[in-house]
Amino acid sequence: MLRRLLLWTVLGGLAVLALYLVVVFQWSYSNGERAGWIQKFSRKGWICKTWEGELAMVSLPGSVPEKFLFTVRDEAVASRISKAVGQRVMLHYEQHRGLPGTCFGETEYWVDSVTAVDEPPATHSPAASPQ
Repeated sequence: MLRRLLLWTVLGGLAVLALYLVVVFQWSYSNGERAGWIQKFSRKGWICKTWEGELAMVSLPGSVPEKFLFTVRDEAVASRISKAVGQRVMLHYEQHRGLPGTCFGETEYWVDSVTAVDEPPATHSPAASPQ
């Protein structure tokens, strides 16, 4: 009787854990886009290897860039980002909160697509413009 209760408790706990993981992986907390320069991109991990990157976002020339840390799970997207290191890109991401451990990625921001962006036009001061 006690064995059966223990078995059902363990199976119930595993079912709840499996349901939790399905929910966390299938639905994202938020999604959006960030633009900037790919500053760093590497495959990391002792056992679970994931692609981790850093996007430098600059709002004004001369200001300190804000860093956006992200994870890539798709090899095709990782290849495109790897080729774009040092270039300005736009990353589309989904934010997955509540993931257990770092085996699924070091960040909660999972990039699923990348688009190359042309350099922004240089701003001209009114004094430098011909009248």
